[in-house]
Amino acid sequence: MVNEYVYCPRLAYLEWVQGEWDDNADTVDGRYAHRRVDIETASDVPAGDPAQEDRSLTARSVLLSSEELGAIARTDLIEIEGRRATPVDYKRGPVPDTEARAYDPERVQLCIQGLILRENGYECNGGVLYFVESRTRVDVPFDADLEALARKALAGLRGLADGGRLPAPLVSSPKCVRCSLAGICLPDEINRLSHPDLTEEPRRLVPGRDEALPLYVLEQGAMIGKRDDRLHVTLKGEPLRDVRLLDVSHVVVFGGVQVSTQALHELCVREIPVTYLSQGGWFYGMTTGLAHKNVELRIAQHRCADGDLALAIARSLVSGKIQNQRTILRRNLEERDVRLLGRLAVHARQARHVSELATLLGIEGVSAQLYFGAFHRLLHGAGAWAGTIFKEQGRNRRPPRDEVNAVLSFLYAILTKECSVMAQAVGFDIYRGVYHTPKYGRPALALDLCEEFRPLIADSVCLSLFNQGELVAGDFVKRARGVALTPKGRRGALAAYERRMGQMVTHPIFGYTISYRRIVELQARLLRAVIMGEVPAYRPFTTR
Repeated sequence: MVNEYVYCPRLAYLEWVQGEWDDNADTVDGRYAHRRVDIETASDVPAGDPAQEDRSLTARSVLLSSEELGAIARTDLIEIEGRRATPVDYKRGPVPDTEARAYDPERVQLCIQGLILRENGYECNGGVLYFVESRTRVDVPFDADLEALARKALAGLRGLADGGRLPAPLVSSPKCVRCSLAGICLPDEINRLSHPDLTEEPRRLVPGRDEALPLYVLEQGAMIGKRDDRLHVTLKGEPLRDVRLLDVSHVVVFGGVQVSTQALHELCVREIPVTYLSQGGWFYGMTTGLAHKNVELRIAQHRCADGDLALAIARSLVSGKIQNQRTILRRNLEERDVRLLGRLAVHARQARHVSELATLLGIEGVSAQLYFGAFHRLLHGAGAWAGTIFKEQGRNRRPPRDEVNAVLSFLYAILTKECSVMAQAVGFDIYRGVYHTPKYGRPALALDLCEEFRPLIADSVCLSLFNQGELVAGDFVKRARGVALTPKGRRGALAAYERRMGQMVTHPIFGYTISYRRIVELQARLLRAVIMGEVPAYRPFTTR
């Protein structure tokens, strides 16, 4: 952590205080470079003792601590000759092209290992950095200047943690490009939102799409098991699907699907959540590993939930939702309805300036009535039959009484699941919202995050499914007054939903192109930045 502090104080705070972590190619490569020295030496490593001047040994992965420094270090390799000990620290890359042939974070880290060895009775006047890519040893003498720098870094990190405030991100730093936490830290995005006078364009520091995707299991009676590094889905002993754990972002099970203890254990270790839905798509909950360590965020979230900040965020969420509803109508209406679009534009502006939550709820309700009152006009071509039925029924649920409402309710449940997973990954308490009031079992914050995305993701997918003929009357089943999707219909809806989540779109504020799934995550992290006081106001995601 001292290494991280010297490299970037914000990175150290995110990792050490808030418990954030994410892998990239460099961190995985680093673990591979350490694969041998991370195996502890089986033999004893005696403390520095004048009576053992003639000993000579090498020890791997040695954990030592210092009461004086208040520090713990696991040293990759210690070369011991009598009372003299030399710490060797492995680094994955090549030797840096600098005067000291090493960067300060690595030199400070090695020096602290040396100071800890001294307190344990050894003579230690220098160490070695071994660069795996160059296969080169670089000697690092522990002179007075380096020792002072190491002690100052230790004190600085401790003071940073005690201060309880996340440092500001670096500005246009090349360090951010290779940082594994760039997608969590969001340095360029937070700088853009908190300092509008900055002229540098935000860099896209994360991949545009996720390589890992959700695994949906709908087949009733199926079993999800684990063998080696793969998940195996079977039905009555017959294989249905076989996927690498590396390719799974989370697992979604519908109704009577079983998950083995071994699979659950491995999923928890890898921090891959399992979400549970009813056979019809009602979101019940999820299984995860340990809760996110960022207790600071949850404290701030609960503190702001009933204050002015919560109302300000809620105004932005509702305004963004109404703007996106207007966009869906403008894009899909066969004949432009200027009056309708104008009224929604007015309601979006009104939502940004209300002074009470009750007024905001009223504006959202009126806008929803206008929007869904025209929704049947968006269903044409192959979907005209569904539009006729929806015009008679209007928006309804619990249970949905027509085919369009059945699809909308199903997609809203899947989107709520998505936002629940994202919110929990960021560190939120998903049951305490800023707009939706807390109720038993309701993931209020996930519903908050859904608001701006309902039109752009769920409603858009619904229109596509009907208008392109991907869903027909035979994909639904009627039960008393309710209508539900058949298993075939649910599979078709999920396939269309995943296509939408993987679609690339340009962010209106930052200008780079990423997938809708990445944008949902980005908005959740920007909401965190607002609640933590890093960004002055929440900006919803809207498209033109």
